[in-house]
Amino acid sequence: MKDHLPCATFALLCGLTLCGAAHSLEVSGYLGSEARFFSEQELDPRQHSAGLSLSAQPEFYHAWDDGYQSLSFIPFLRLDQRDARRTHFDIRELTWLKSEQDWELRVGIRKVFWGVTESQHLVDIINQTDLVENLDGEDKLGQPMLNLALIRDWGTVDLFFLPGFRERSFPGVEGRLRSPPPVQTDRVSYSSAAGQKHLDFALRWSHTMGDWDMGLSHFYGTSRDPVLRLSLNDPSNPVLQPHYDIIHQTGLDIQATKGSWLLKLEAIRRQGQGDTFVAMTTGFEYTFFGLQDSATDLGIVVEYLYDDRHDAAPVPFENDLLLGVRLALNDVQSTDALLGVIQDLDSSARFFSIEASRRLGSRWKLNLEARFISSIPASDVQFGLRQDDHLQLELLRYF
Repeated sequence: MKDHLPCATFALLCGLTLCGAAHSLEVSGYLGSEARFFSEQELDPRQHSAGLSLSAQPEFYHAWDDGYQSLSFIPFLRLDQRDARRTHFDIRELTWLKSEQDWELRVGIRKVFWGVTESQHLVDIINQTDLVENLDGEDKLGQPMLNLALIRDWGTVDLFFLPGFRERSFPGVEGRLRSPPPVQTDRVSYSSAAGQKHLDFALRWSHTMGDWDMGLSHFYGTSRDPVLRLSLNDPSNPVLQPHYDIIHQTGLDIQATKGSWLLKLEAIRRQGQGDTFVAMTTGFEYTFFGLQDSATDLGIVVEYLYDDRHDAAPVPFENDLLLGVRLALNDVQSTDALLGVIQDLDSSARFFSIEASRRLGSRWKLNLEARFISSIPASDVQFGLRQDDHLQLELLRYF
């Protein structure tokens, strides 16, 4: 909390200023409650088989100058029953935007998303992963930045200046979905003497040409993916120590829309974090629209995940295949579901995932997630999660 105090104070001042113009202030967001249930015995006696948490994410937006300038503020708070590290506050966004016909300038704290594939987002490197929120890596911490977008007929060029590195969040000793030796975040190290103060840079060109959406990016700075090094607090208490390297990463993302087909590719080349390596995710999604003359759409998702570090890769998916089914009922309640399994092509390991959601009335929404790991070998980086199969229910109230 203390690391966010200056930003939170500034945010409060901005909020009070906006309240002075309440007639043009847009307020939205949600309050949530979440329950997690684990089906197997925990590996560490300090962990628990179930837990509850509460969350809140209000959103404040104010525009002026005929819409050419705006200020947005999105704080996030979670209170967790079990894991002290999962109880956390973050500013997801606090951004001033100035826009003109052929350029846009954004200054403040933001979340930026790059990527097109379903299973993982290799090119998405601007924001740090908020790992205590979810295992899938979709939740991100707000990143301080200055972003200038130059809008041209031949594409949009985004320039990013990124001061203030954000360290990855990790579950604590009482939390589930963590490695058996817990990560000790207060023993972090950096390859750069500047540490968290290293100034990172990124550049991205994006363009749409007919059915094709393309993005080409380059990032230079502190890697968002830490290397976890085994260390000892004492001879009987091993821990993992995060280490952050300075890297260069070039990324390419492409999506083609061809009728019922979506063709997807994400590929990266990274140097500076051990040997230079290449990784990619590619595949397709085919949708059957109006299944049996109904409003229901059924999508088939197939993706291949590759990392040329193979078994030496510190990631779970280096030669894997995703098979998934996406169901959208297109009803008044916006009911949808995504079921998928990732099969390791070098072993019998399988990772099952279920995600579903449904609106309840006009302001409520119920989300369901389930994750299961099967036949995981001891050499797999996910071996520490072998007994963390779980079901998660979340009820949100929007305002």
